[in-house]
Amino acid sequence: MFKLKQTFMSILSNYTDGFFNVSAEHGFLPVKAPLIKLPSIYDDLQAVLDNMPVVLNENDFGYLNTEDGIVAPTLAIKNHLTTVEKEEDIFVLQALFRSYSFLASAYLLEPSFQQYRKDGKYGKARNFLPANIAQPFCKVADKLNVFAWLDYHYAYSLGNYQKLNEAGDLNWENITMCNRFSGQPDEVGFIMLHVDINRFSANLVGTVMQTIQALHGGAQTVGDLLEKNWATMKQMNERRKEMWKASRWQRYNDFRIFIMGVKGNTELFGDGVVYENVWEEPKAFRGQTGAQDDIIPMQDIFSGVIFYYPQNELTKYLLDLRLYRPTCVQDFFKDLENSMKTLHPKGLMGKLVENKDVTGLCYLLGILEEIYHFRNGHWQFVQKYIMANTKYAMATGGTPITSWIPNQILSVIRQMEDVVTAITAIGASDQNEANSIFEKNIKLLPTKKGLIDGQLALIHNNDFSAEAVFALNQKFGYDDTK
Repeated sequence: MFKLKQTFMSILSNYTDGFFNVSAEHGFLPVKAPLIKLPSIYDDLQAVLDNMPVVLNENDFGYLNTEDGIVAPTLAIKNHLTTVEKEEDIFVLQALFRSYSFLASAYLLEPSFQQYRKDGKYGKARNFLPANIAQPFCKVADKLNVFAWLDYHYAYSLGNYQKLNEAGDLNWENITMCNRFSGQPDEVGFIMLHVDINRFSANLVGTVMQTIQALHGGAQTVGDLLEKNWATMKQMNERRKEMWKASRWQRYNDFRIFIMGVKGNTELFGDGVVYENVWEEPKAFRGQTGAQDDIIPMQDIFSGVIFYYPQNELTKYLLDLRLYRPTCVQDFFKDLENSMKTLHPKGLMGKLVENKDVTGLCYLLGILEEIYHFRNGHWQFVQKYIMANTKYAMATGGTPITSWIPNQILSVIRQMEDVVTAITAIGASDQNEANSIFEKNIKLLPTKKGLIDGQLALIHNNDFSAEAVFALNQKFGYDDTK
């Protein structure tokens, strides 16, 4: 009993580093808006960042527009290591990490970008980061306990927004980037939409914590809480579809090259990147990717999709990406997983079956359907934004483009099939909405399976057409652009 209570209590602890606080109040967003600019002592660094983007405005271009244009300004920046060592303010440290991440990626990947402009192929990157950047960058990364590379949380997305109208909300049309690479609206819309989606994450985290509390407290039904979780996921999926409007898929390569990682991308970086006067051997870290977002990983743990992950290299990539998150988020995931397994060896689904909570199972099925839509929507982005634009086989996080997301889609479908079987064995719910979710999914599960099987069959042919893969979405009724 003590072990169960201890695990249950830990899930309600504060998961915070001062910048992020995973909770029903803040979700996965920072506790307040990030700093827009660095303190004045770092003016030389800030000046390079401000003048770095390919496009500065309608009439002016930045350092990244010119071949090797980023080199001299980067080398001229003072080595701020001593000052960084003294920094204690978490918001300054976050802004420094964001700044050095952007500069390191710009400096190292600029040759790849220039080569792409010439022939459409990703060229070789630089693989030597000079000490004036490498040393303070690695120091601030060490202070935040993260890898010294552009990430999703502190650097590119969740720690990189500012409001255009302070009275407005975090709708992607009311926020812009503090730092950027291309300087174009497509880059801004692409990554700010991720912030937009996460403005609903507080509700999602809240329902997860409340459900655990209720079940550990002996509740026999949690349908009302799972309904709220499902409704929030539906909201998030509606916002996710805004990507087609926020960022044109034809312009993704204007900035994609700059968010590539080292790990998995030997064609660009060879054995890795040398951080001058930091490490003797080259290092290889994964790149920034939306797969580092926390919404779906949390939902996978909470719903039980993790029990359906296949034991393969693709799943290893998925779990490796867990490490590319703030420590407070990693701790939350670990405690969440332990809490769900303590609740029942088969997690939430097992507990709902044990309690014969058919309404809860119906809403769990609805949650799984929304996880499917989120992943399948992401998979459609991959088909259009990446596969239709380049033959380069690796994603920014260093994972294989054509097989990684389908690996997780199939896991969700397998669990949905088992939940349908469990509901059928127990009987109907006394709630119309819950029953309609069940009835809809009985009809649509075969189309979900048919779609992914058809797409994988095309992809297994090495000479596949990205357009043909995408066309199956419309054929099966899952085209997110409609």
